[in-house]
Amino acid sequence: MAGKIKRMSTIKQLLSLHSNGQGIKYISRHLSMSRNTVRSYLSKFKTLQCTVDDLLKLDDPILEARFHSGNPAYSDTRHEELMSLLSYFMSELKKPGVTRYLLWEEYKIGRPSHYCYSQFCFHLDQHAASRRPTMVLHHDPADKLMIDFSGKKMHYVDRQTGEEISCQLYIAILPYSGYVYVEACRSQDINDFIACTSHCLQSLGGVPKALVTDNLKSAVTKWINMNLTSTLHLNIWLITMGVLFFRQGHINLGIKELLKTWSK
Repeated sequence: MAGKIKRMSTIKQLLSLHSNGQGIKYISRHLSMSRNTVRSYLSKFKTLQCTVDDLLKLDDPILEARFHSGNPAYSDTRHEELMSLLSYFMSELKKPGVTRYLLWEEYKIGRPSHYCYSQFCFHLDQHAASRRPTMVLHHDPADKLMIDFSGKKMHYVDRQTGEEISCQLYIAILPYSGYVYVEACRSQDINDFIACTSHCLQSLGGVPKALVTDNLKSAVTKWINMNLTSTLHLNIWLITMGVLFFRQGHINLGIKELLKTWSK
């Protein structure tokens, strides 16, 4: 387990896969982790004398201390004291004007052997990450095409008039490969939605088994008791293309990453 410490959300997935009978090779491939690292964590798990269920119930900072108890950072008495304060610090950060530096200044009062600012921020980040659990989602090739509009409008400039014109950003993602298709269009109405999706499928050179969207007004008329009703025009087009239609919000992560890249 030398090198960078893995996020405990990933280690919890490792333990879950191990308890389900998955081998080291499978775990390594699905968690993008070296086989030696997987072996190291499993070896440490055997020495803890705990069940997988017991470890999965622990908060991430506590679980991390279990797996890295030999690390001086976790045997230090300062660590345990800081852990008891992190929930308070996280709640304070939500208040206007409160910064990490201000909280660190507060933390130092009465603690001559306090953590330095960088270590304080590190443990704060670790605690925040433990409150944002993640999991690995598995997808099959050509199974789904996830579609949504970015929500945030983009703009382009007419070279002849100099006018700044706003446009919508249509985004489609193949979750298995991570391939992204992006197209600017005038609006989010059904005609533009169908046109963009047609262009996307033509670009891909094929049709997936299903289209998956969020609550697009251009595509969804009702979403009641887990039953989805799509618009009439979309229904006709779907029948013609031979694909199913589902709703899901998975694509939002792809949109955030795309906008983050374009904003740089």
